[in-house]
Amino acid sequence: MGGVSDGGEQRQPVRVVLVDDHPVVRAGLRALLGGQDDLDVVGEAGDLAAAERVVVAQRPDVVLMDLSLGDGPGGAETTARLRALPHPPQVLVLTTYDTEADILRALEAGALGYLLKDAPPDQLFAGIRATARGETVLAASVAARLVRRTASPGPVVTEREVEVLELLARGLANREMARELLVSEATVKSHLSHIYTKLGVDTRAGAVAAAIDRRIIRSSG
Repeated sequence: MGGVSDGGEQRQPVRVVLVDDHPVVRAGLRALLGGQDDLDVVGEAGDLAAAERVVVAQRPDVVLMDLSLGDGPGGAETTARLRALPHPPQVLVLTTYDTEADILRALEAGALGYLLKDAPPDQLFAGIRATARGETVLAASVAARLVRRTASPGPVVTEREVEVLELLARGLANREMARELLVSEATVKSHLSHIYTKLGVDTRAGAVAAAIDRRIIRSSG
């Protein structure tokens, strides 16, 4: 059913594709959005390959994107791939993760908005509509985190340093990190030195604990 604008004229509903690796979550979102006359779920997917297929076939206005998609490529990589398609949809992330690493990767991949799964339905509906209009949509906590990062008087952890922290959290040794990042061990040691200084720590465990506490990276627990 077409929606009705404030001026009373008929308009096409926003076409939405759901991307989440949990079928129950997709079913819940489909039912929730189905109660809105101006939002039309036209497809769903649980991984990158399925997401590409349904987006190419349906040409949605908005993709509602989870960040964790099982063992395959995550939501940030999937977002980048969808945004590179000939008729790219706008992407609104809907996730449980609010770390700096996740937020920055999603936005850098081309997501226009970032909401958390504990958002009230009305905020989600409004976010989808705003995303379809090309407007940026950010959860309050996400916006605050980005503002703090920008306004922080201290040194900011770089994207590469975040990668090193994530590898540290996985327990990788310097040589393993060097192989993973395609750099030398000396470069890894340099990154570690900068990380220790920025986080005010002097051990690998301390760096991981500080990064998790400041919500720079996710806790593995």
